[in-house]
Amino acid sequence: MKVKSFIALSALAGAMLINVPAQARDYISIVGSSTVYPFATVVAEQYGKTTQFKTPKIESTGSGGGLKLFCSGVGVEHPDITNASRAIKKSEHEKCAANGIKDVVEVKIGYDGIVLANSKKTDQMKLTRKDIFTALAKEVPGADGKMIANPHKTWKDVNPELPAVNIEVLGPPPTSGTRDAFVELAMEGGARKYESLAALRKEDKKAFAKAAHTIREDGAYVEAGENDNLIVQKLQANPNALGIFGFSFLDQNADVIQGSLVDGEAPSFENIAEGKYPVSRPLFFYVKKAHVGTIPGIAEYLTEFTSEKAWGPEGYLADKGMIPMPDEERKMFATNVKALKPMALK
Repeated sequence: MKVKSFIALSALAGAMLINVPAQARDYISIVGSSTVYPFATVVAEQYGKTTQFKTPKIESTGSGGGLKLFCSGVGVEHPDITNASRAIKKSEHEKCAANGIKDVVEVKIGYDGIVLANSKKTDQMKLTRKDIFTALAKEVPGADGKMIANPHKTWKDVNPELPAVNIEVLGPPPTSGTRDAFVELAMEGGARKYESLAALRKEDKKAFAKAAHTIREDGAYVEAGENDNLIVQKLQANPNALGIFGFSFLDQNADVIQGSLVDGEAPSFENIAEGKYPVSRPLFFYVKKAHVGTIPGIAEYLTEFTSEKAWGPEGYLADKGMIPMPDEERKMFATNVKALKPMALK
């Protein structure tokens, strides 16, 4: 009897352990885009100072990496919010749904320009999107229009009006939303300037996208990770290199680096806000509705981020280099956030 009682008690104890909920988390967990990271950090610091809640923990994992973590499941072991410098993809949204994340709230927060910057120790670059594609694509059209391995070693090879210095561009990895937006806006925009590729786009969009989006791997483009501040430091050390990152990093380091003109337009706050600068994109974050009310302070964090004092034209995020949305757009997203309105599957 004693043996049977011991076994029964052991089984009961095991069942109790299995049913014990995971240790509750008393802070907000945020992952995602390196571009959105500095904006989220400022909001988190302000939120930590003005509420009774703990300052959120924020990790810079890249947009793709953040969405992968975010969409892995519901529960305290998974992030509550992910920042993104591009919109969530249909496949990512479907992965969220497959892992039990039924309601995702999309929050568009503003706009950002993608800059190609260099050290102020040298001349400002004046590039076109065609120059950018021709310098960085893995393959480019040859004299007969057929694709060949990129033969260009210097910027002068790309365009006789550019300097005779080696092409060396420090940029984000494939997991980065900045990389996604850069190839779509700059590389693809440049590829369309070639007649043969413009024709290919009409005939076979997938083949065109592959040609336009594939960056060379022979050392001219250097994957520099998700740390944009590190790219800024490397540009100071190497005046011949260019770096790719969000406008806010240029804005915060304007004393030592300068943005290249693209198609004759400077990457300025005004040009991005007015839609003149050709390489600009919206910024987002995504919220797991199931975590609101479970993880303390999420609703209050959303209120802080979508307040006019934060994301408005005179707000503290504009001071950090984020380009505010138009009034009506801000009003719409603020209303959706307050109602925790889930986004529809794309």
